[in-house]
Amino acid sequence: MKATQTDSKERPPASLTIGRLARAAGVGVETVRFYERQGLLAEPERRSSGYRNYGEAAIARLQFIRRAKELGFTLSEIKSLLELRRDPSSTAADVRRQARQKIEEIDEKVRSLQQIRAALMRLVDECHGHGPLSECPIVDAMEHGPGTTVATKGKKS
Repeated sequence: MKATQTDSKERPPASLTIGRLARAAGVGVETVRFYERQGLLAEPERRSSGYRNYGEAAIARLQFIRRAKELGFTLSEIKSLLELRRDPSSTAADVRRQARQKIEEIDEKVRSLQQIRAALMRLVDECHGHGPLSECPIVDAMEHGPGTTVATKGKKS
């Protein structure tokens, strides 16, 4: 069976320069270099010209890293996940454990963001949006900390 023009466009060549690899994986060239330095991507063989020579497996690896980042995993956590993939004794339970831990971290961040949102909403409610900036409770809270709004300044307890 003959390869069509579309087939060659859909499947990248088995030997890729760093630029082609980056485009195929949807990342930047500097990202590829950074991941190599961090040990997330193996340093490839070099061509006689000195250019890096990547295989198709590097595309899958970079896409894995990109998708894991989209799910909130740090590069350190992604490195750990990649190491699990290389370890024949690793199981799905190992990955599940890391994913559950990430969910707990996300839940904590959500709780923290909800508290920040509530505090900011209170300040917005206190600010009428007119008058001098020196009487703005939002600016005041940022300068002096929470609980020291313009309304309470100067009052003795």
